[in-house]
This record gives sequence, structure tokens and C-alpha cells, in this order.
Amino acid sequence: MILPNIDTLTQNALDHYLFPLARKDEMRTEGATIFVSAEGLEITDAAGMTYLDMMSTQTRASSLGYGQDRIAKAIYDQLVGLHYGGTFANVVDVTVRLAAKIAELAPGTLTASVFAGSGSEANEMSFKAAKQYHMLNGLKPRAHKIIARWNAYHGATMGALAATDYLGTRHITEPGVPGYSHIPAPNLYRTPFGMDASEVSEFCADYLEQQILHEGPEYVAAFIAEPIMQGDGVQVPPDDYFARVRAICDKYDVLLIADEVITGFGRTGKWFAMDHWGIQGDIMSIGKAISAGYFPLGVSTVSSKVHNALSQYVHVQTYNGHPGGCAAALETIAILEEGDLLLQGTENGAYFLERMQRLRELPIVGDVRGIGMWTCVDFTTDKRTKEPFKDDTVKAIANRMAELGVLGGEEGTAIEFAPAYTATREQLDHCVDITEQAILEIAKGIK
Repeated sequence: MILPNIDTLTQNALDHYLFPLARKDEMRTEGATIFVSAEGLEITDAAGMTYLDMMSTQTRASSLGYGQDRIAKAIYDQLVGLHYGGTFANVVDVTVRLAAKIAELAPGTLTASVFAGSGSEANEMSFKAAKQYHMLNGLKPRAHKIIARWNAYHGATMGALAATDYLGTRHITEPGVPGYSHIPAPNLYRTPFGMDASEVSEFCADYLEQQILHEGPEYVAAFIAEPIMQGDGVQVPPDDYFARVRAICDKYDVLLIADEVITGFGRTGKWFAMDHWGIQGDIMSIGKAISAGYFPLGVSTVSSKVHNALSQYVHVQTYNGHPGGCAAALETIAILEEGDLLLQGTENGAYFLERMQRLRELPIVGDVRGIGMWTCVDFTTDKRTKEPFKDDTVKAIANRMAELGVLGGEEGTAIEFAPAYTATREQLDHCVDITEQAILEIAKGIK
């Protein structure tokens, strides 16, 4: 393979591309990583460096790895046959088939879907559906407020960003969309207010109820939650948390929106993370792994209760239900089913997490946790107090791993891993070894 001139590419990137979240001064001193090819779990940059990608280059979307010819062909065949079918009352057959397939896989009575181009847009559509449900249902016609959680991430569009409370990404665009508030999340390592882990579930659920009462139940349309939060890495809630939340939402006629953009379609070992607790949301947002990263796609799926109330769903986008994205999703689902990849991901994920546990013995590692093909290592300056690093230590570890040929994801206080479900145990072992090496090297320089 003939690689393009890296100096020209880098200069063009610095001059003509706005890097999301990246600091421009760092880009100019450290350079930009520009990828040019990939196969399986390996991705190569313009300098000829090949990495083991254990994080879908930060997004967690590449659930089946690179070079899936079947998905590419499905997209191609659809686009040359019918690449666009408009919107409003128009729909393409592949979009209808995907909607029916999602209804088959989704929990409980989640049966009707609307499509967009990203997870952020999926959440925007979910908020619209929740507000319109209350308006049309008539019991709470003025309900418009959305409750979210501290350190949550729900997207980058303005409504989704208002629900987001994650690493300062919301504050740069404020004042934003009004009507959003935030409550504590049920994190079990660094617990809210330093409480005992056994108290977290009841406390956080009770806080939700108090927030609903504070805002006024007649004004609260929905509570949105990631089943497993990404903030600071793979925050798995107590097993009874969502049962408590479900009961509170039902008590006050507040819709529960499950943001499964990251967790849906096998990331946690089940089709949807809420399946772990047998709880159904009233609305579910999905994206990322639904098309394995091969085509932009986001989905909002509503329950029959919500669907029946929406005599007219007021929302339109040019690329609603784009045939290429829907074809990619259907082929992705077929590959997952035929290869029994959810089971493979569950088994290999458990193996990966078990291998990662040895890192707990390292002096700056506070916690190792995960579920399915989603794992993280959380760092601390003090194992007793769990104080996080407030400097660039975590970033330095991630950077050193990249220099050693493995890509993880810096996620606040943690480094996160969300490899393709097709990862081999040899690749998982290699990732553990490189992570350990990078931690030890960086730890040596800490005074």
C-alpha cells in the first residue's frame, strides 16, 4: 500500500479540519493521528504505524471490527438500487424491515422506531416523543422537563447536550436548552458524597423522586439514563436500581428513556443493557453498534403506550431512515445472530475482565470493572481515599499505550476498552500486557 504524504496530510488537517474536543495547540505540537486503512482490529495511520484498536478509536461503534465485506456490500447494493426515499409519509422497504427487526429484539413493548443519523439525534427524537406524548395524552399537557444525571453523556446536539453533564462539554455552549436538571448517579466506586456502596441505590432513586417533586410532577416529561454510564468508565449500577427507578417513574407518570446508544446491540453481552435487569424503558435511544460503525445511524424506539398516543409525531429530517444505514444495520444484526457473537463477546469479555484484575495490584490503579465487551481501569492517587488524578497522568498512560501499539480510551479518571466482539483472546492478552507496561512506566515518574 502506498501511503499519502504525511506532512501534507497533517498540515491540511491542522489548516482545514476542526478536531472535536482536541486542543489545537496540542495538535500542532504533537501532530494529528490520521488513519488510512484497517482490517480486523488493526488500524494503520499515515505514518505507517499499526495499532490494535481496543476502543473503536474512542467511540465504541466498531463492534465487528474493520473490513466487514458483507456490510459494505449490503450498503452498496442498497444505494445503487434505491439510495433515498424521502421522508414524511414516504418510507423505503429496508427501513420498514429494520423497524420490524428492532421491535423483535427490543425489550417488552418497545415496538415503533424513528431513524436519524446519530445517537445525539436519537436522544433529541426521544425527548420530542416524550413531550409530545404528554401533550397528546392530556393527563400532563404541560410536561416538558427532562431529568438526567451527573456526569451523564447524551450527545452533542443542543437538547442532548442540555441533558449531558460530562467533563465540561455542556458548559461551553451555555445558556442552552431550558428545562433540564441533573441528579446523582449510582456509581459504586466513587459513590455520591462518599457514602457506603450499600446505600447508593436507594439514595439515588429517592433523589429522583425528590427532584420530580421539586420540579413539579405535572411538568416532568421524562427521566433519561444510560443503563451503564460511560462517565469515568463503565459505571454498572446496583442490581436493584432500575427497578426502583421504574416504580418512581410509574408513580408520577414520568417516562423512562433508556439511552442505549453505547450499550445497545451487544456491547454488554445482551442485545440491550436493560435486559440485565428485566426492565423496559418507555423510550429507548440506540446508535453506534447498530450499524457496527459502517454507516451513521441513530434510532428512537417507543413503547406501544407512547406509539398509541402519538396521533402525529411532529419531527422531520432529510435523512430519516436512510436506506444505506438501515441496510448496514440489518446486515450487522444478521452477522451478530449467525455468529452467536453476543455469547462470544460475553465469554471473551469475562475473560478480558478477569485478566485485567491483576492490574489492581499496581500502585495507581483504584478499580477494574466491566461488563460484556466493555472494561475500564480507574486510576487514583490514593487507594484509600480514591482521589483521582487531577493532572495528565491518565492521558499520559493512554498516550504511552498508543506508542506501544494499543489504543484505549481516556475517559475522565479511567482508561476504557470497548473492542470489537470478534477480538481474539490473544489480542485481549496483548492489550492487558501493554496496559500494564504503560502504567508501570508512567507510575515510575510520579513523585
